[in-house]
Amino acid sequence: MGQLTTHVLDTSLGKPASAVRWTLCRIEETPIAVSSGQTNDDGRNDGPLLCGADLVEGTYELEFQVAEYFRNQGIELPEPAFLDRVVIRFGIADPSVTYHVPLLVSPYGYSTYRGS
Repeated sequence: MGQLTTHVLDTSLGKPASAVRWTLCRIEETPIAVSSGQTNDDGRNDGPLLCGADLVEGTYELEFQVAEYFRNQGIELPEPAFLDRVVIRFGIADPSVTYHVPLLVSPYGYSTYRGS
């Protein structure tokens, strides 16, 4: 059974990023919200974002509200913040496998990759 998971790491503080709100959309003619939540104390979601029959082939966007997270950490950001929301657009080609989309983020940069 395939699943989609995520993990957010705060590279500026060197720790998991907890309480980062996220929204997952499937991209069709218009984006369709399929899941939302926030990261736990380990920077992960408590369960898969999608799994089983809900995980279908297609293009998705995972949006993280990072400026809100950094401000909640007491980090002063300009207005508007350089990174307000980080949006990662990716494809699911084989819904029978695991897709892991980690986010490594600081107030001024981020990276991602396909994890396992």
